[in-house]
Amino acid sequence: MTPFSRRGFLAAGASALSLAHLPLPARAEDPSPLALGAASRVLDIDGRAATVYGLAGPSGQGLILDPGQRFRVDLTNTLDVATIVHWHGQIPPNVQDGVPDMPMPALAPGETRAYDFAPRPGTHWMHSHIPVQEMQLLAAPLIVRTPAEAAEDRQEVVMFLHDFSFRPPEEVLAEITGGHAGGHGNGHGNGHGAENGGMTGMDGMAGMDHGAMGGMAMGGMAMDLNDHDWDAYLANDRTLSDPEVIRVERGGRLRLRVINAAAATVFWIDTGAVEARLAAVDGHAVDPMPGRRFGLAMGQRMDLLIDLPATAGTWPVLALREGARERTGIVLATAGAQVARLAPLADAEAPPFDLDLAQEARLVTRDPLPARPADRRRMLMLGGSMEPYVWTIDGATWGNHAPVEARSGERLELTFHNMSMMGHPMHLHGHAFQVVAINGTPVAGARRDTVYVPPMAMVTVAVDAGEAARWMLHCHHMPHLATGMMTEFAVSA
Repeated sequence: MTPFSRRGFLAAGASALSLAHLPLPARAEDPSPLALGAASRVLDIDGRAATVYGLAGPSGQGLILDPGQRFRVDLTNTLDVATIVHWHGQIPPNVQDGVPDMPMPALAPGETRAYDFAPRPGTHWMHSHIPVQEMQLLAAPLIVRTPAEAAEDRQEVVMFLHDFSFRPPEEVLAEITGGHAGGHGNGHGNGHGAENGGMTGMDGMAGMDHGAMGGMAMGGMAMDLNDHDWDAYLANDRTLSDPEVIRVERGGRLRLRVINAAAATVFWIDTGAVEARLAAVDGHAVDPMPGRRFGLAMGQRMDLLIDLPATAGTWPVLALREGARERTGIVLATAGAQVARLAPLADAEAPPFDLDLAQEARLVTRDPLPARPADRRRMLMLGGSMEPYVWTIDGATWGNHAPVEARSGERLELTFHNMSMMGHPMHLHGHAFQVVAINGTPVAGARRDTVYVPPMAMVTVAVDAGEAARWMLHCHHMPHLATGMMTEFAVSA
């Protein structure tokens, strides 16, 4: 099997991926738990030291599980603040889902908590479910390999994306929200400042500086793509001033696992001179879709299969900030190849992502839900505005919300109708749904746990209600979550 990437997860050294080289039966049958620590670490970002958080596994940032290996993890909080970790894309027992006080409290400093469940295969990640901590990079990859992936002759590379500010996240949130966010620091990041959930996206737009906010016109209305200019955009903890260089072979075959862990940035993944095939989204296989540029919203993941030319050279894979010139990325390079310097700014702004949902509409799952009629249907209205900065589901913020109710085993169809002028990546805990309609047109779409709903669009997903419990359903744009854009999927027995 072709060697893994030279630097491994998040530039943590070649040993970061050493778990995958151990004999598979030994890893799968080893009953001892893996140690995972929420800890501080220091990064060099453009020559400036930055103290951030992280999730350190036995061999660096993140975890890799082999086929058949249980998710058996002891999580220790070595920070001086309480924290809790959500296993994004996994379906653990609800008590292990990692949301503060639903039902377990956050881990106190120094506390260790055990987790044990059968993991779902694919490209996933893990992160604090406290927005200000996720903004401090308390997140890492969580890869669960399938037998087919373990056997295939493909070099596995992870590209973990972040947006980053040198300023404290509380200060960044206060600037973004204009003082309207209420309750940034609590476990859910919920804000109850708006009794009625604020205004819809078409209201309250007058006077906004849409140039500074990455705004664009849509049907004569102002659309906001980015509501903060971050200090840096990171791929595997690095900027393009010193990108990670992944050593590859001539004619090498790769599986590139891309994870958008950014707080508030949609990226285009651009493979440049080499064509890729999009083979999975959110850990679920899709019919391979060829291309050189694919969009990825916050919380989403994608697997790209890349076959390199049988020549020496370098092949940058770039992440382009939606509606802006900033970019980050990694470089694939054969031994001895000269790596040219890459500018952190592109010549032109990247376009908005999937306003017409064309990319989503092309995805066809290879793992469809069983065909059956829906037992319940529910429309969820996504709203909000830049001034006042409040984002809502059905006109309400968390705490004033009306839960989405279901009985275990029921089939629901949930339609996300976005009436605001920002896009919303909607994430459901404890379930994997299937996209079944786009703007009212039926599709046999992708299986996902996070679906992007652009401004003035509708996406319908089908989901079979699982364990009877309270499961979070929220926008994965951290400032939107922090101002209350969250409800719950309340499943009864």
